[in-house]
Amino acid sequence: MAHNLIASAGKDTVPIVVFTADRIDNWCKSLTKAKLNWLSAAGFTGNAGSSVMMPANKGGVEQVVYVIDGATDMWSWSRLATQLPMGSYKLAGRLSKAVVNDAAQGWGLSAYEFTRYRKPRVKRPDLVWPTNADRAQCISMLDATVLVRDLINTPAEDLGPSELAEEVRKVGRKFKAKVRVIAGDALLKMNYPMIHTVGRAADDAPRLVDLRWGSSGPRITLVGKGVCFDTGGLDLKPAAGMLRMKKDMGGAAHVLALGQLIMSAKLPVRLRVLIGAVENSVAGNSYRPWDVLNTRKGITVENANTDAEGRLVMGDCLTEASNEKPDLLIDFATLTGAARVAVGTGIAAVFANDDKLYSDLEKHADATGDPIWRLPLHKPYRALIESKVADVSSASDGPFGGAITAALFLQEFVDDDVPWAHFDVMAWNLRDTPGRPSGGEAQGLRAAYAMIADRFGR
Repeated sequence: MAHNLIASAGKDTVPIVVFTADRIDNWCKSLTKAKLNWLSAAGFTGNAGSSVMMPANKGGVEQVVYVIDGATDMWSWSRLATQLPMGSYKLAGRLSKAVVNDAAQGWGLSAYEFTRYRKPRVKRPDLVWPTNADRAQCISMLDATVLVRDLINTPAEDLGPSELAEEVRKVGRKFKAKVRVIAGDALLKMNYPMIHTVGRAADDAPRLVDLRWGSSGPRITLVGKGVCFDTGGLDLKPAAGMLRMKKDMGGAAHVLALGQLIMSAKLPVRLRVLIGAVENSVAGNSYRPWDVLNTRKGITVENANTDAEGRLVMGDCLTEASNEKPDLLIDFATLTGAARVAVGTGIAAVFANDDKLYSDLEKHADATGDPIWRLPLHKPYRALIESKVADVSSASDGPFGGAITAALFLQEFVDDDVPWAHFDVMAWNLRDTPGRPSGGEAQGLRAAYAMIADRFGR
Protein backbone atom coordinates (compact mmCIF):
# COMPACT_ATOMS: atom_id res chain seq x y z
CA MET A 1 0.00 0.00 0.00
CA ALA A 2 1.02 3.63 -0.41
CA HIS A 3 1.23 4.63 3.25
CA ASN A 4 2.46 7.90 4.75
CA LEU A 5 5.41 6.43 6.68
CA ILE A 6 8.81 7.69 5.53
CA ALA A 7 12.35 6.47 6.08
CA SER A 8 14.13 9.53 7.44
CA ALA A 9 13.62 12.99 8.87
CA GLY A 10 14.31 16.25 7.07
CA LYS A 11 15.35 19.62 8.46
CA ASP A 12 11.71 20.67 8.81
CA THR A 13 10.55 17.47 10.54
CA VAL A 14 8.63 18.32 13.71
CA PRO A 15 9.10 16.14 16.81
CA ILE A 16 6.07 14.71 18.58
CA VAL A 17 6.72 14.55 22.32
CA VAL A 18 4.50 11.97 23.97
CA PHE A 19 3.40 12.27 27.58
CA THR A 20 1.15 10.08 29.66
CA ALA A 21 -1.66 12.03 31.29
CA ASP A 22 -0.12 11.68 34.77
CA ARG A 23 3.05 13.53 33.64
CA ILE A 24 1.43 16.60 32.12
CA ASP A 25 1.24 18.60 35.36
CA ASN A 26 4.99 18.30 35.93
CA TRP A 27 5.67 19.34 32.33
CA CYS A 28 3.44 22.38 32.67
CA LYS A 29 5.34 23.48 35.77
CA SER A 30 8.51 23.75 33.64
CA LEU A 31 6.94 26.15 31.12
CA THR A 32 7.21 29.92 30.91
CA LYS A 33 4.15 32.06 31.52
CA ALA A 34 3.98 32.84 27.81
CA LYS A 35 3.80 29.15 26.90
CA LEU A 36 1.21 28.48 29.60
CA ASN A 37 -0.86 31.26 28.10
CA TRP A 38 -0.43 29.60 24.70
CA LEU A 39 -1.76 26.30 26.09
CA SER A 40 -4.75 28.09 27.54
CA ALA A 41 -5.47 29.93 24.29
CA ALA A 42 -5.13 26.69 22.32
CA GLY A 43 -7.67 24.95 24.56
CA PHE A 44 -5.19 22.26 25.61
CA THR A 45 -6.78 20.09 28.31
CA GLY A 46 -3.95 17.68 29.08
CA ASN A 47 -6.38 14.78 28.89
CA ALA A 48 -5.51 11.61 27.04
CA GLY A 49 -5.93 12.18 23.30
CA SER A 50 -5.28 15.91 23.46
CA SER A 51 -2.49 17.53 21.48
CA VAL A 52 -1.01 20.97 20.96
CA MET A 53 1.56 22.49 18.60
CA MET A 54 4.13 24.43 20.63
CA PRO A 55 5.63 27.55 19.00
CA ALA A 56 9.39 27.99 18.71
CA ASN A 57 10.97 31.13 20.16
CA LYS A 58 12.03 32.31 16.69
CA GLY A 59 8.79 31.36 14.98
CA GLY A 60 7.52 28.14 13.50
CA VAL A 61 6.72 24.98 15.44
CA GLU A 62 9.07 23.68 18.11
CA GLN A 63 7.23 20.43 18.78
CA VAL A 64 3.86 18.72 19.03
CA VAL A 65 2.85 17.57 22.49
CA TYR A 66 0.57 14.55 22.49
CA VAL A 67 -1.03 12.99 25.56
CA ILE A 68 -1.77 9.26 25.77
CA ASP A 69 -3.10 6.81 28.32
CA GLY A 70 -0.63 4.30 29.72
CA ALA A 71 -1.45 2.18 26.67
CA THR A 72 -2.45 3.78 23.37
CA ASP A 73 -4.55 2.37 20.62
CA MET A 74 -3.79 2.66 16.95
CA TRP A 75 -6.90 4.69 16.15
CA SER A 76 -5.80 7.50 18.48
CA TRP A 77 -2.76 7.91 16.21
CA SER A 78 -5.03 7.96 13.15
CA ARG A 79 -6.92 10.79 14.84
CA LEU A 80 -3.71 12.72 15.51
CA ALA A 81 -2.64 12.32 11.89
CA THR A 82 -5.92 13.87 10.73
CA GLN A 83 -5.53 16.83 13.12
CA LEU A 84 -2.00 17.94 12.25
CA PRO A 85 -1.12 20.13 9.27
CA MET A 86 0.69 18.66 6.29
CA GLY A 87 4.41 18.12 6.78
CA SER A 88 6.62 15.49 8.35
CA TYR A 89 6.74 14.43 11.99
CA LYS A 90 8.77 12.07 14.14
CA LEU A 91 8.28 10.54 17.56
CA ALA A 92 10.62 11.86 20.23
CA GLY A 93 11.82 10.15 23.38
CA ARG A 94 11.83 6.55 24.50
CA LEU A 95 8.56 4.79 23.81
CA SER A 96 7.62 1.14 24.14
CA LYS A 97 7.50 -1.08 21.07
CA ALA A 98 3.75 -1.50 21.54
CA VAL A 99 3.21 2.27 21.42
CA VAL A 100 5.39 2.87 18.36
CA ASN A 101 3.84 -0.06 16.50
CA ASP A 102 0.39 1.38 17.26
CA ALA A 103 1.60 4.76 16.06
CA ALA A 104 2.94 3.38 12.78
CA GLN A 105 -0.16 1.34 11.99
CA GLY A 106 -2.64 4.02 13.03
CA TRP A 107 -0.76 6.71 11.10
CA GLY A 108 -0.51 4.48 8.05
CA LEU A 109 -4.23 3.66 8.05
CA SER A 110 -5.11 7.34 8.40
CA ALA A 111 -4.15 7.64 4.72
CA TYR A 112 -6.30 4.74 3.50
CA GLU A 113 -8.84 5.32 0.75
CA PHE A 114 -10.33 3.09 -1.90
CA THR A 115 -9.03 4.43 -5.22
CA ARG A 116 -9.85 1.78 -7.79
CA TYR A 117 -12.37 4.00 -9.55
CA ARG A 118 -11.10 7.55 -8.90
CA LYS A 119 -7.99 9.55 -8.15
CA PRO A 120 -6.80 9.84 -4.54
CA ARG A 121 -8.29 12.66 -2.48
CA VAL A 122 -7.02 11.96 1.03
CA LYS A 123 -3.84 13.76 2.08
CA ARG A 124 -2.17 13.14 5.42
CA PRO A 125 1.13 14.27 6.97
CA ASP A 126 4.11 11.93 6.98
CA LEU A 127 5.55 10.13 9.99
CA VAL A 128 9.19 9.05 10.13
CA TRP A 129 9.39 5.36 10.99
CA PRO A 130 9.95 5.14 14.76
CA THR A 131 13.38 3.69 15.45
CA ASN A 132 12.20 0.67 17.44
CA ALA A 133 9.07 -0.12 15.43
CA ASP A 134 8.76 -3.59 13.97
CA ARG A 135 8.60 -2.38 10.37
CA ALA A 136 8.07 -5.74 8.74
CA GLN A 137 5.23 -6.64 11.09
CA CYS A 138 3.59 -3.23 10.76
CA ILE A 139 3.79 -3.24 6.97
CA SER A 140 2.40 -6.78 6.83
CA MET A 141 -0.58 -5.78 8.98
CA LEU A 142 -1.16 -2.60 6.99
CA ASP A 143 -1.07 -4.60 3.76
CA ALA A 144 -3.44 -7.23 5.18
CA THR A 145 -5.92 -4.60 6.39
CA VAL A 146 -5.84 -2.85 3.03
CA LEU A 147 -6.40 -6.19 1.27
CA VAL A 148 -9.53 -6.83 3.35
CA ARG A 149 -10.88 -3.33 2.78
CA ASP A 150 -10.13 -3.22 -0.94
CA LEU A 151 -11.70 -6.61 -1.64
CA ILE A 152 -14.86 -5.76 0.29
CA ASN A 153 -15.15 -2.32 -1.30
CA THR A 154 -14.91 -3.72 -4.84
CA PRO A 155 -18.38 -4.15 -6.36
CA ALA A 156 -19.53 -7.56 -7.51
CA GLU A 157 -19.37 -6.54 -11.17
CA ASP A 158 -15.59 -6.62 -10.77
CA LEU A 159 -15.31 -9.18 -7.96
CA GLY A 160 -17.44 -12.20 -8.66
CA PRO A 161 -16.48 -15.80 -7.84
CA SER A 162 -13.97 -16.00 -10.71
CA GLU A 163 -12.25 -12.75 -9.74
CA LEU A 164 -12.19 -13.72 -6.07
CA ALA A 165 -10.49 -16.97 -7.03
CA GLU A 166 -7.92 -14.96 -8.98
CA GLU A 167 -7.24 -12.77 -5.93
CA VAL A 168 -6.40 -15.94 -4.00
CA ARG A 169 -4.12 -17.03 -6.83
CA LYS A 170 -2.31 -13.67 -6.69
CA VAL A 171 -1.58 -14.11 -2.99
CA GLY A 172 -0.62 -17.72 -3.61
CA ARG A 173 1.88 -16.78 -6.31
CA LYS A 174 3.46 -14.17 -4.04
CA PHE A 175 4.21 -16.76 -1.36
CA LYS A 176 4.62 -19.82 -3.59
CA ALA A 177 1.51 -21.48 -2.22
CA LYS A 178 -0.50 -24.08 -4.12
CA VAL A 179 -3.97 -22.97 -5.16
CA ARG A 180 -6.60 -25.33 -6.50
CA VAL A 181 -9.98 -24.18 -7.80
CA ILE A 182 -12.97 -26.47 -8.37
CA ALA A 183 -15.64 -24.69 -10.41
CA GLY A 184 -19.15 -25.27 -11.73
CA ASP A 185 -20.44 -28.81 -12.18
CA ALA A 186 -17.06 -30.18 -11.08
CA LEU A 187 -18.22 -29.29 -7.56
CA LEU A 188 -20.86 -32.01 -7.85
CA LYS A 189 -18.31 -34.55 -9.07
CA MET A 190 -15.96 -33.65 -6.20
CA ASN A 191 -18.81 -33.72 -3.65
CA TYR A 192 -19.32 -30.07 -2.72
CA PRO A 193 -23.07 -30.06 -3.37
CA MET A 194 -24.14 -27.14 -1.17
CA ILE A 195 -21.59 -24.76 -2.69
CA HIS A 196 -22.90 -25.74 -6.13
CA THR A 197 -26.55 -25.40 -5.08
CA VAL A 198 -26.17 -21.87 -3.71
CA GLY A 199 -24.18 -20.57 -6.67
CA ARG A 200 -25.66 -22.44 -9.62
CA ALA A 201 -28.12 -19.67 -10.64
CA ALA A 202 -25.37 -17.12 -11.27
CA ASP A 203 -23.67 -16.53 -14.63
CA ASP A 204 -20.31 -16.71 -12.84
CA ALA A 205 -20.06 -20.33 -11.71
CA PRO A 206 -19.55 -21.22 -8.02
CA ARG A 207 -16.11 -22.24 -6.88
CA LEU A 208 -14.23 -23.95 -4.07
CA VAL A 209 -10.87 -22.21 -3.70
CA ASP A 210 -8.25 -24.17 -1.79
CA LEU A 211 -4.86 -22.64 -0.91
CA ARG A 212 -2.12 -24.69 0.74
CA TRP A 213 1.25 -23.48 2.06
CA GLY A 214 3.93 -25.07 4.23
CA SER A 215 5.08 -28.67 4.40
CA SER A 216 5.57 -29.26 8.12
CA GLY A 217 4.34 -28.15 11.50
CA PRO A 218 0.87 -27.82 13.03
CA ARG A 219 -2.09 -27.63 10.69
CA ILE A 220 -3.97 -24.31 10.64
CA THR A 221 -7.06 -24.16 8.46
CA LEU A 222 -9.02 -21.01 7.70
CA VAL A 223 -12.49 -21.01 6.14
CA GLY A 224 -14.12 -17.92 4.65
CA LYS A 225 -17.59 -17.13 3.37
CA GLY A 226 -17.18 -15.85 -0.17
CA VAL A 227 -20.66 -14.79 -1.22
CA CYS A 228 -19.65 -12.14 -3.73
CA PHE A 229 -23.16 -10.76 -3.92
CA ASP A 230 -26.30 -11.82 -2.09
CA THR A 231 -29.67 -11.02 -3.59
CA GLY A 232 -31.30 -13.29 -1.04
CA GLY A 233 -32.19 -15.74 -3.80
CA LEU A 234 -35.89 -16.53 -4.21
CA ASP A 235 -36.39 -15.12 -0.70
CA LEU A 236 -35.37 -11.84 -2.30
CA LYS A 237 -34.01 -9.05 -0.13
CA PRO A 238 -35.66 -5.63 -0.29
CA ALA A 239 -33.61 -2.90 -1.97
CA ALA A 240 -32.32 -1.49 1.32
CA GLY A 241 -31.22 -4.93 2.49
CA MET A 242 -29.41 -5.63 -0.77
CA LEU A 243 -27.54 -2.34 -0.86
CA ARG A 244 -24.31 -3.43 0.88
CA MET A 245 -24.31 -7.04 -0.23
CA LYS A 246 -21.05 -6.70 -2.14
CA LYS A 247 -19.58 -7.06 1.37
CA ASP A 248 -20.96 -10.57 1.83
CA MET A 249 -17.60 -12.01 0.79
CA GLY A 250 -16.01 -10.24 3.78
CA GLY A 251 -15.23 -13.55 5.47
CA ALA A 252 -13.23 -14.68 2.45
CA ALA A 253 -11.33 -11.37 2.48
CA HIS A 254 -10.47 -11.88 6.15
CA VAL A 255 -9.11 -15.42 5.82
CA LEU A 256 -7.11 -14.52 2.72
CA ALA A 257 -5.54 -11.61 4.60
CA LEU A 258 -4.96 -13.76 7.68
CA GLY A 259 -3.30 -16.40 5.51
CA GLN A 260 -1.16 -13.68 3.93
CA LEU A 261 -0.02 -12.58 7.40
CA ILE A 262 0.91 -16.15 8.34
CA MET A 263 2.86 -16.69 5.13
CA SER A 264 4.56 -13.30 5.30
CA ALA A 265 5.80 -14.09 8.81
CA LYS A 266 6.91 -17.56 7.66
CA LEU A 267 5.28 -19.21 10.65
CA PRO A 268 6.30 -22.88 10.89
CA VAL A 269 2.85 -24.27 10.11
CA ARG A 270 0.89 -26.04 7.42
CA LEU A 271 -1.64 -23.49 6.30
CA ARG A 272 -4.82 -24.19 4.40
CA VAL A 273 -7.36 -21.57 3.30
CA LEU A 274 -10.75 -22.73 2.02
CA ILE A 275 -13.20 -20.31 0.41
CA GLY A 276 -16.59 -21.07 -1.03
CA ALA A 277 -16.95 -18.40 -3.73
CA VAL A 278 -20.50 -17.95 -5.03
CA GLU A 279 -23.06 -15.39 -6.07
CA ASN A 280 -26.53 -15.96 -4.65
CA SER A 281 -28.65 -15.02 -7.67
CA VAL A 282 -32.14 -15.63 -9.03
CA ALA A 283 -32.80 -17.72 -12.14
CA GLY A 284 -34.88 -20.63 -13.29
CA ASN A 285 -32.49 -23.05 -11.62
CA SER A 286 -32.39 -21.25 -8.26
CA TYR A 287 -32.72 -23.46 -5.21
CA ARG A 288 -35.92 -23.05 -3.23
CA PRO A 289 -37.19 -22.80 0.34
CA TRP A 290 -37.73 -26.26 1.82
CA ASP A 291 -35.56 -27.97 -0.77
CA VAL A 292 -33.62 -30.79 0.88
CA LEU A 293 -29.92 -30.50 0.12
CA ASN A 294 -27.19 -33.09 0.11
CA THR A 295 -23.92 -32.15 1.79
CA ARG A 296 -20.28 -33.14 1.77
CA LYS A 297 -20.79 -34.34 5.35
CA GLY A 298 -23.34 -36.90 4.19
CA ILE A 299 -26.21 -35.44 6.21
CA THR A 300 -29.23 -33.78 4.65
CA VAL A 301 -30.23 -30.15 5.14
CA GLU A 302 -33.72 -28.70 4.76
CA ASN A 303 -33.26 -25.23 3.31
CA ALA A 304 -35.32 -22.91 5.49
CA ASN A 305 -34.61 -19.71 3.58
CA THR A 306 -32.56 -18.97 0.47
CA ASP A 307 -31.23 -15.83 2.19
CA ALA A 308 -29.47 -18.05 4.73
CA GLU A 309 -27.07 -19.18 2.04
CA GLY A 310 -23.69 -18.46 3.59
CA ARG A 311 -23.95 -21.19 6.19
CA LEU A 312 -24.63 -23.74 3.43
CA VAL A 313 -21.47 -22.76 1.56
CA MET A 314 -19.53 -22.80 4.83
CA GLY A 315 -20.88 -26.25 5.72
CA ASP A 316 -19.16 -28.00 2.82
CA CYS A 317 -15.93 -26.07 3.47
CA LEU A 318 -15.93 -26.88 7.20
CA THR A 319 -16.51 -30.56 6.47
CA GLU A 320 -13.47 -30.64 4.21
CA ALA A 321 -11.45 -28.68 6.77
CA SER A 322 -12.34 -31.12 9.56
CA ASN A 323 -11.33 -34.15 7.53
CA GLU A 324 -7.64 -33.31 8.06
CA LYS A 325 -8.06 -32.83 11.83
CA PRO A 326 -6.30 -29.44 11.92
CA ASP A 327 -4.73 -28.24 15.13
CA LEU A 328 -6.73 -25.04 14.71
CA LEU A 329 -9.77 -24.21 12.60
CA ILE A 330 -11.00 -20.62 12.31
CA ASP A 331 -13.75 -19.33 10.08
CA PHE A 332 -14.85 -15.79 9.25
CA ALA A 333 -18.24 -14.91 7.83
CA THR A 334 -20.61 -11.99 7.46
CA LEU A 335 -23.20 -14.48 8.60
CA THR A 336 -26.09 -12.93 10.54
CA GLY A 337 -27.80 -9.65 11.26
CA ALA A 338 -28.62 -11.16 14.64
CA ALA A 339 -24.97 -10.91 15.67
CA ARG A 340 -25.05 -7.19 14.88
CA VAL A 341 -28.14 -6.78 17.05
CA ALA A 342 -26.32 -8.59 19.85
CA VAL A 343 -22.92 -6.84 19.79
CA GLY A 344 -23.31 -3.96 17.34
CA THR A 345 -21.35 -3.33 14.17
CA GLY A 346 -17.95 -2.60 15.73
CA ILE A 347 -17.37 -5.86 17.59
CA ALA A 348 -16.73 -9.31 16.15
CA ALA A 349 -19.03 -11.93 17.65
CA VAL A 350 -17.07 -15.10 18.29
CA PHE A 351 -18.20 -18.65 19.00
CA ALA A 352 -15.76 -21.36 20.08
CA ASN A 353 -15.95 -25.01 21.01
CA ASP A 354 -12.74 -24.70 23.06
CA ASP A 355 -12.53 -22.44 26.13
CA LYS A 356 -8.74 -22.12 25.99
CA LEU A 357 -8.92 -21.08 22.36
CA TYR A 358 -11.39 -18.33 23.12
CA SER A 359 -9.41 -17.22 26.18
CA ASP A 360 -6.32 -16.82 24.02
CA LEU A 361 -8.27 -14.92 21.37
CA GLU A 362 -9.71 -12.60 24.00
CA LYS A 363 -6.28 -11.92 25.49
CA HIS A 364 -4.86 -10.91 22.13
CA ALA A 365 -7.98 -8.96 21.18
CA ASP A 366 -7.47 -6.83 24.29
CA ALA A 367 -3.75 -6.41 23.56
CA THR A 368 -4.30 -5.37 19.94
CA GLY A 369 -7.38 -3.21 20.49
CA ASP A 370 -9.39 -5.47 18.19
CA PRO A 371 -12.65 -6.07 20.08
CA ILE A 372 -14.39 -9.44 20.15
CA TRP A 373 -17.22 -10.82 22.28
CA ARG A 374 -18.13 -14.42 22.92
CA LEU A 375 -21.60 -15.73 22.23
CA PRO A 376 -22.57 -19.24 23.38
CA LEU A 377 -22.95 -22.44 21.42
CA HIS A 378 -26.03 -23.02 23.56
CA LYS A 379 -26.88 -26.71 23.10
CA PRO A 380 -30.60 -26.47 23.99
CA TYR A 381 -31.07 -24.17 20.97
CA ARG A 382 -30.07 -27.05 18.70
CA ALA A 383 -33.72 -28.10 18.90
CA LEU A 384 -34.62 -24.91 17.03
CA ILE A 385 -32.97 -26.21 13.85
CA GLU A 386 -34.56 -29.66 13.91
CA SER A 387 -36.25 -30.66 10.66
CA LYS A 388 -39.16 -33.04 10.15
CA VAL A 389 -37.89 -34.18 6.76
CA ALA A 390 -34.08 -33.88 6.92
CA ASP A 391 -31.25 -34.31 9.40
CA VAL A 392 -31.13 -30.59 10.16
CA SER A 393 -32.77 -27.33 9.09
CA SER A 394 -30.60 -24.48 7.89
CA ALA A 395 -32.34 -21.97 10.16
CA SER A 396 -34.85 -21.62 12.95
CA ASP A 397 -38.43 -20.62 12.09
CA GLY A 398 -38.43 -18.08 14.93
CA PRO A 399 -36.90 -14.60 15.27
CA PHE A 400 -34.72 -15.21 18.32
CA GLY A 401 -31.10 -16.32 18.78
CA GLY A 402 -30.31 -16.20 15.09
CA ALA A 403 -26.54 -15.84 15.48
CA ILE A 404 -26.48 -18.81 17.88
CA THR A 405 -28.60 -21.10 15.73
CA ALA A 406 -26.45 -20.22 12.71
CA ALA A 407 -23.30 -21.11 14.66
CA LEU A 408 -24.91 -24.35 15.86
CA PHE A 409 -25.68 -25.18 12.24
CA LEU A 410 -22.02 -24.66 11.33
CA GLN A 411 -20.99 -26.82 14.28
CA GLU A 412 -22.82 -29.74 12.64
CA PHE A 413 -19.98 -29.79 10.09
CA VAL A 414 -17.07 -29.46 12.53
CA ASP A 415 -15.69 -32.55 14.27
CA ASP A 416 -15.82 -32.35 18.06
CA ASP A 417 -12.09 -32.96 18.43
CA VAL A 418 -11.11 -30.01 16.20
CA PRO A 419 -10.47 -26.72 18.07
CA TRP A 420 -12.72 -24.26 16.26
CA ALA A 421 -13.62 -20.58 16.42
CA HIS A 422 -16.29 -18.89 14.32
CA PHE A 423 -16.15 -15.13 13.73
CA ASP A 424 -19.47 -13.52 12.75
CA VAL A 425 -18.44 -10.04 11.57
CA MET A 426 -19.99 -6.93 10.07
CA ALA A 427 -16.86 -6.20 7.98
CA TRP A 428 -18.12 -2.69 7.29
CA ASN A 429 -17.83 0.78 8.82
CA LEU A 430 -21.14 2.62 8.73
CA ARG A 431 -19.55 6.04 9.20
CA ASP A 432 -16.22 7.79 8.74
CA THR A 433 -13.85 7.95 11.70
CA PRO A 434 -10.08 8.63 11.63
CA GLY A 435 -8.32 5.69 10.02
CA ARG A 436 -11.63 3.93 9.46
CA PRO A 437 -13.55 5.39 6.52
CA SER A 438 -17.02 4.10 5.76
CA GLY A 439 -16.85 0.88 3.79
CA GLY A 440 -15.05 -2.43 4.15
CA GLU A 441 -13.27 -3.15 7.42
CA ALA A 442 -11.10 -5.84 9.00
CA GLN A 443 -12.54 -7.09 12.30
CA GLY A 444 -10.89 -9.73 14.45
CA LEU A 445 -7.97 -9.95 12.02
CA ARG A 446 -5.35 -8.55 14.40
CA ALA A 447 -6.63 -10.61 17.31
CA ALA A 448 -6.66 -13.85 15.33
CA TYR A 449 -3.20 -13.32 13.88
CA ALA A 450 -1.67 -12.36 17.24
CA MET A 451 -3.12 -15.51 18.81
CA ILE A 452 -1.81 -17.72 16.00
CA ALA A 453 1.65 -16.12 16.07
CA ASP A 454 1.80 -16.55 19.84
CA ARG A 455 0.74 -20.20 19.70
CA PHE A 456 2.63 -21.34 16.65
CA GLY A 457 5.45 -18.84 16.12
CA ARG A 458 9.06 -19.88 16.40
